Amino acid sequence: MPPAALDATALPGLPPPRRGKVRDVYDLGERLLIVATDRISAFDVVLSPGIPGKGAVLTQLSTFWFRKFAGLVPNHLVETDARAFPPELAGFAGLLEGRSVLARKCRVVPFECVARGWLAGSGWKDYRRSGAVCGVPLPAGLSEASRLSEPVFTPATKAEEGHDENVSFEAMANAVGRDLATRLRDLTLAIYTEAAAYAAGRGVIVADTKLEFGLDESGSVVWIDEALTPDSSRFWPAASWREGGSPPSYDKQFVRDWLETTGWDKTPPAPLLPPSVVAGTLERYVEAYRALTGADPLLPA
Repeated sequence: MPPAALDATALPGLPPPRRGKVRDVYDLGERLLIVATDRISAFDVVLSPGIPGKGAVLTQLSTFWFRKFAGLVPNHLVETDARAFPPELAGFAGLLEGRSVLARKCRVVPFECVARGWLAGSGWKDYRRSGAVCGVPLPAGLSEASRLSEPVFTPATKAEEGHDENVSFEAMANAVGRDLATRLRDLTLAIYTEAAAYAAGRGVIVADTKLEFGLDESGSVVWIDEALTPDSSRFWPAASWREGGSPPSYDKQFVRDWLETTGWDKTPPAPLLPPSVVAGTLERYVEAYRALTGADPLLPA
């Protein structure tokens, strides 16, 4: 029998975590312990049941990308081996191994930095309505899953609850300052371009991705949260991509597509995920990891 999903953590002796949609974050003083649970969200609602092993895939794939692009921008990683965590965490090593990291504390920039190289999701809906994506005009005559002539940067506000909201670059610049907004736009597009080129060589299209950044104590930019995962990106098998519809994917579009068939109005509570969707989601996440890294993730026993 496969292990049960880890829906939440509680580590005796530590302060209660701050719970996001997927991650439990423990404040250890100078560092953060970030634990990726197996929770999954869609349309900004946490679903049930979770996806057993999903958090491990997210953590290990993020670590792969953070290390790969360490020369482009510093990241928040301090330690990824649970056996090397501080002594107060030694009793939890079995739970934390493979799904947690020690991270630097940063002041979070309150925008998601989204790069889009292909027309999909909310970008496709925006284009059909306005001929643009987040205020960036695009050529007429594009279809769903069309490749853009060059990637575009489309930021979004970060919402603790409810829906994130796509905004223009100008709105982001007004909120955080033009210099920082420009730096984050350029970094996002540089990371996306290099990652998309690497993935293409492994038969994967990175249609879009969202990145998050913080500022350290000196004001320098740090890449935080997660990196190019199936939760934060659209991954399409290149061999099955076609324009004019939603291509098969290695990401949680599989879950979104199932939810769209249920008649759910996208307000909590969401329908329970059937076993076939739970198993199919994990299978796609593992396929993405394997295709991009050439290895298998370490999953909970």
